[in-house]
Amino acid sequence: MKIVLAPDKFKNSLTGLQFCDAVIDGIHSVCTDIDIIKLPLADGGDGTIEVVNYYLKGEHIDVAVSNPFFEKVIATYLYAPQTQTAFIEMAEASGVKLLSEQHLDCKNATTLGTGEMIVDAINKGATKIILGIGGSATNDCGIGMATALGYQFLDKNGNTVHPIGANLSSVVTIDASAIHPGLANVNFEIACDVKNPLYGTNGAAQIYAAQKGATRDDITLLDQGLKDIAQVIENHSNINPQRIEGAGAAGGMGIAAKIFLNGKLSPGIDLIKSLSDFDNRIKDADWIITGEGKLDSQTLSGKTIQGVITSAKRNNNKVAAFCGAIDLDKIKLEHIGIVYAASIMEKARDLNDAFAKAEYYLQHIASTFATKNLLR
Repeated sequence: MKIVLAPDKFKNSLTGLQFCDAVIDGIHSVCTDIDIIKLPLADGGDGTIEVVNYYLKGEHIDVAVSNPFFEKVIATYLYAPQTQTAFIEMAEASGVKLLSEQHLDCKNATTLGTGEMIVDAINKGATKIILGIGGSATNDCGIGMATALGYQFLDKNGNTVHPIGANLSSVVTIDASAIHPGLANVNFEIACDVKNPLYGTNGAAQIYAAQKGATRDDITLLDQGLKDIAQVIENHSNINPQRIEGAGAAGGMGIAAKIFLNGKLSPGIDLIKSLSDFDNRIKDADWIITGEGKLDSQTLSGKTIQGVITSAKRNNNKVAAFCGAIDLDKIKLEHIGIVYAASIMEKARDLNDAFAKAEYYLQHIASTFATKNLLR
């Protein structure tokens, strides 16, 4: 019998790998003749770098780059020399996590540091870069990132525009004559779970800028800037940014990654599944056991469990879900493709107990599952 373990993390409690180890202990307490494969997953959010490195087996590279306000910080990315693959999270250089809430000010923020990380990876020999674009503090349509790679954004007088969101409307020309010579040799895959257009009611500024420190006036300015630079981008590339799904992700980094990096935008879970060769490795599995902190209606919006279910349905694998909490009834669970489900909160005294003894309860859940479903 073959079982694949494919969990996401339990936020603030267990990593995906800790989940796997606890479930293995629980199953083996009941039966030992089970082939168990660990394939931890992530959807591109926090904790993704650990999961990626489980497959990449890369080195952590520290590099001095610009933070959202052009100050030097040390950012970290993964690089695997054997496969010439890098994994970069833009939040490391251009993220909200680098700033206190009172210092958020996306109209004056830049993605320059993200571009500097990309340059460092290219210079180290990367031919494939996976770029996660969640958690940004920026709304500069990626012109900071592109500036680091040698693109020049010029105003009506031919002067270089300072690459921040407040200056987007000043850009009238894009000059690509001096871009990094190694850029054309890199395949970029962009982890993007946002489908917003670049500008307008559902665009980057109108939907996300307020949580990045923008006032109402700032949002109006930024939305107009995105609309103006969209025309410049279309003139440069013959691609209408407003027609690209996800163009507004990370303050316009979605369209920047497509235009300036020639990147492919894909849901984060799809990229991690590809990295792990997930669909091939589950083909003959009797069960896939997945899990996350909370299983609810949001699970169906591009999160890890939904990605597991999608693959399992194609292969007719049975799916079990072990979660921290479950807010869906049995009928809904069966409808989405989960055959067996159990939660820590069903066993814990309270939330504090659930967090403190998560591994213990998960082992118990796994042993109960094994008793009911794996003993022959």
